[in-house]
Amino acid sequence: MMSRELTTVLERKEIRANPPPLFDVLLLNDDYTPMEFVVDVLGRVFGLGQEAAVRVMLQVHTEGRGLCGTYPHDIAATRVARVVTLARAAQHPLQCIMEERGS
Repeated sequence: MMSRELTTVLERKEIRANPPPLFDVLLLNDDYTPMEFVVDVLGRVFGLGQEAAVRVMLQVHTEGRGLCGTYPHDIAATRVARVVTLARAAQHPLQCIMEERGS
């Protein structure tokens, strides 16, 4: 007697996860925080070189806000918290916020 084996064929289904939403981290202008401090924070927190940090600082100064970078939520929130912590430790009112990209 011949034995027959049953085989199951599994169909491979490709599942694609959507990329996580991205958030812009922005510095807001105020009339008290020194420009040198802003440039220093941009270098320390966001890893910007001197030239890029000055460019963002001038954007903050002239337009009221400047884009520091775009990150997934947790990284953006951490950078915002770090900026605020450094600013408060230096007794500056510098504000840093995050906004979902495209909103």
